[in-house]
Parts: sequence; C-alpha cells; structure tokens
Amino acid sequence: MIKRFLNTFKEKSLNERFFFILGIIFLFLYFVLGCFFILVEDLPFDIPYLNRVIFGFILIIYSMIRFFRIIKKEQ
Repeated sequence: MIKRFLNTFKEKSLNERFFFILGIIFLFLYFVLGCFFILVEDLPFDIPYLNRVIFGFILIIYSMIRFFRIIKKEQ
C-alpha cells in the first residue's frame, strides 16, 4: 500500500504534490489547535471554558473531515 502511494505521489505534478503536503500540514494544524483550545487553561484572551471546548471539538472534527477528504481524493 505504501509502495503504491509513493508511486502515485511521484506521478503527480509539482503543483498537486505541493497542495497535498499543504493539506496535510493544515490538517495537523487544525487538530493541534483544537487540542490546544481544549487542554490549555491560561489563554491570553478571555473565553469561557465551555466555548473553548466546543470550538476545540469543532476544529478536531473539521480536521477529521479534511483527513477523509484527502484519503478519498487519493484513492
């Protein structure tokens, strides 16, 4: 499976590879930012804890949606 992925990755144009890597970076960014909002207690701005948890879960769910879109697009 990894071999097939590497072969298809090499066959893509430079533009497609760039956007794929950029999508992966933003996927991890959204996930880490969602965890950050949930786990960190002292933020430089004042947001109630419940709102931070809701926003964090929205970011994590959005990162999962992006992950499944990337996987579907690659197949």
